[in-house]
Amino acid sequence: MKAISQGRRPRRFFRQLLARSTLRKLLILLVLWFVVEAQLIYYRVARAEHEYRSHASVELQLESLENHINVPEKPPRFFLASLHWNNERILRSNWNQQVLDLVDKLGPDNVFVSVYEGGSWDDTKGALRELDAKLEKTGVAKQITLDKATHADVMAEQPEPGNGWVQMPDGETKLRRIPYLSRLRNLSLKPLLDMAENGTTFDYVLFLGDVVFTVGDVIALLNTNHGNFAAACSIDFSKPPLYYDTFALRDSGGHETATQTWPYFRSHKSRKAMLYGAPVPVRSCWNGLVAMPTFAFTGTNGLKFRGIPDSLAQHHLEGSECCLIHADNPASRTRGVFLNPTVRVGYNKEAYEKVHPEGGNKIWLSTFGVYTGIWKSRLARWFSSPWLKEQFVRGRIHTWETEAPDENREEPGEFCLINEMQVIVENGWKHL
Repeated sequence: MKAISQGRRPRRFFRQLLARSTLRKLLILLVLWFVVEAQLIYYRVARAEHEYRSHASVELQLESLENHINVPEKPPRFFLASLHWNNERILRSNWNQQVLDLVDKLGPDNVFVSVYEGGSWDDTKGALRELDAKLEKTGVAKQITLDKATHADVMAEQPEPGNGWVQMPDGETKLRRIPYLSRLRNLSLKPLLDMAENGTTFDYVLFLGDVVFTVGDVIALLNTNHGNFAAACSIDFSKPPLYYDTFALRDSGGHETATQTWPYFRSHKSRKAMLYGAPVPVRSCWNGLVAMPTFAFTGTNGLKFRGIPDSLAQHHLEGSECCLIHADNPASRTRGVFLNPTVRVGYNKEAYEKVHPEGGNKIWLSTFGVYTGIWKSRLARWFSSPWLKEQFVRGRIHTWETEAPDENREEPGEFCLINEMQVIVENGWKHL
């Protein structure tokens, strides 16, 4: 027995040694695989960036856009729409000049500029008057509305609940933020609808947010997915590497992003496109700059920006008007909504420069950023789930639907909704 026992010890030792060796080999292979994978992804994104830059001249992009529209002997026409509130700094530092450059490049005869400003207490109105005067010299058609009504003026109305006004538990009536913004966005589109009734048409609506951008960014956005889209969006940054507009962005599965850093998305379809630097299919986006075909807004069934019904908002739910517009758009399901990762904008000059390093001569993502981004995304997807948040929203919608069965209540923008209530206050808005 002793001899047998002694014979087993070497075999046990070698098995353990083999096991350790195999484990080490597996670990080495895994590390090598992760390194190779990250390098491949980095080169894919870099290649997409270089391909974009090789075709990035505005003239080539415009020629490509005209080919997409395919209207013989007729240049594409654009309706530029924007809202402003306390944006003096960015207007004077970048926005005004880029709008002027954009009008020049697209051609004043092919553009209408619609700007709506309301209630600013900085010199936003002064900056927009300067823009108005400069646009006048170009001959471009325009409507720049400077509304004197502040948030305090609007809040002082205190009407009965309804049309965006909701009654709080203390009996006070407050104005919801999203219906308020929706009304302003619809006002900015009113000239488009008025002209359509008189036979004046446009090919695209360009929504220009209060961001730093270039003419090249806008033209590249219009060429997203070879011009075939229901909506195309940039990606926006305030404090890179975190993207900004979490309220409106939903991946192809209708989920919020897994992380605010690259590659952002939870769904495989959206994430795969981002890993290749390709246009990313999403359910909704806004994120600074947005292009949509004009036919979505004109005609008897034209889209309008909206908030969710007040009765649903009373269940402490809210959804961005910039998400709900995609939920309401039938073309979203046939033509698709895309986020273009090569079109990156910023809410200040510093943010824009960080996502366009060295004037665009090198890729905005570092290899380290790719490594950390991949693993941060994996860990977020492995150890978190949107199920509880989405189930919570779904439950409240179900309660709302069943409490008034005769009204046939329905909310098509369920994926837009979050557990919040947002109301207007004198200096902006706040959560309740």
